[in-house]
Amino acid sequence: MTARSGPTPANPPTVRSAPRRWLWLLALLVVLVHWLLLDAIPRDMHVGPAVQPLNPKTLVFNTRRIEAPPVQVAQIVPAAVPQPQPVLIQKPTTRPPKAAAAESLMPAVDVADAPTETPETPAVAPAEAVQPLAAEPLEPSNPVASEQPPPLAQAQANLNIPGSVRLKYQLTGLSRGLTYHASGVMNWLQDGSRYEANMVVSAFLIGSRSLNSVGDITVDGLAPKRFADKGRSEQAAHFQPDKGTITFSANTPDAPWKRGAQDRLSVFFQLASLLAGQPEGFPLGTKIPMYTAGQRDADTWTFSVAGREDLNLPYGMVQAIKLTRDPRQEFDQRVEAWFAPALDYWPVRIKITQNSGDYIDQQLSSSGPP
Repeated sequence: MTARSGPTPANPPTVRSAPRRWLWLLALLVVLVHWLLLDAIPRDMHVGPAVQPLNPKTLVFNTRRIEAPPVQVAQIVPAAVPQPQPVLIQKPTTRPPKAAAAESLMPAVDVADAPTETPETPAVAPAEAVQPLAAEPLEPSNPVASEQPPPLAQAQANLNIPGSVRLKYQLTGLSRGLTYHASGVMNWLQDGSRYEANMVVSAFLIGSRSLNSVGDITVDGLAPKRFADKGRSEQAAHFQPDKGTITFSANTPDAPWKRGAQDRLSVFFQLASLLAGQPEGFPLGTKIPMYTAGQRDADTWTFSVAGREDLNLPYGMVQAIKLTRDPRQEFDQRVEAWFAPALDYWPVRIKITQNSGDYIDQQLSSSGPP
């Protein structure tokens, strides 16, 4: 095929130049329209929620001072060291029941109230005036003698303390015209330097009660350290010769301690020791003051020697020396105690009589080793 020959044009026509001009004109027009629209908008107009300017005059700052509570510092107090109680070298082979008994020398029990009431007054009777141990024979023709003889000197205190023994008693009581019966057991232990006495009394429908006394044996005889009376609860007296006081767990006032002081259980074995140590030293009419403490107070019991009597006891026929403590005040108890010389001066019978006439009579029924 043959190419077509001919002259070549010098300036060919530009086909795309016209459309480009229109594009620039269109873009310029768009920019102009946007400028006019933006210029027409008010300049104080805001888009979105209106924001109020802060007024510095309305700003208030409140401050509060908070003080921390003071730090509590615990104070360390050393615990008191408990004082040891005297311990006997020889211990009883049997222990009394946990429920303690009516006082050995138990007061008359109110049988009418027996199911709910336990006697509270110690059987060994309330105490009387504050006097030291003393014993002074009187002339039979002068029965009304002073109840405050001079203290018994150590050289005069000839004592023979009974050996360890277990004593059983039968008790008969009268309360509001009704008679009742009870049983009692006394354990008496001593090793020459210390002693322990425990009396348990039990009665049907009434319950039980116990008295307990522990202490030392000195040149003056028995020196109690602690006396306890336990029924539904326990109350005790503590003898503190180094401080010259007797204190009570019943929160009653302290009593002065006196040389020869006894409690309501030890007093009967102290009397037995005096009688055994001086068999001929206490003729009829002799007054024997005994400073005696109970579970709430202390006072003087003054015993009078009433002579010898033959007793028909559950134990058998026994001859005994009778001592009597007569009441000095309206509500004092009358205490009668019998000590048998043939039986190591054991207290073989003790009778407590109230001012109302009610009584408890404790009589020996048997004896044996503790």
